Amino acid sequence: MKIRVVSSREEIPNLNPNEKVIHLAFRPSNRDIFSLVQTCPKVEVIQIPSSYRRTVSKSIEMFLEMQDIKLIEGDVWGHRKDINEYYSVSPALLDKIKELKSEGMSDEEVVSKLEREGKLNRDMLFYILGKK
Repeated sequence: MKIRVVSSREEIPNLNPNEKVIHLAFRPSNRDIFSLVQTCPKVEVIQIPSSYRRTVSKSIEMFLEMQDIKLIEGDVWGHRKDINEYYSVSPALLDKIKELKSEGMSDEEVVSKLEREGKLNRDMLFYILGKK
């Protein structure tokens, strides 16, 4: 699984329309979010750092909810945008999720365990679990 990292609003018009998971590494305005949803109609998740999450307006939250797009807090730790525009979720993490689920662990238990070990936050882990 790949997360598209967007560093500035100038990148939004050039995004692939098929992007599903996007991390915004800048403080988005309402216009930026509308533009992102328009450019990428298949987007399912928009992730922004927690410090920026608190500045998102209620109207944008309602708009995203109506579009069935999850707005989650989080970061892409250790990612270098100058090397790759995508942050890849480790296949080992995906294998670990499958292994823990096959052992009969609940989603909550899997997330609690992997949250401590991995670089992804709770909300992103729940999203990944929902996709499996």
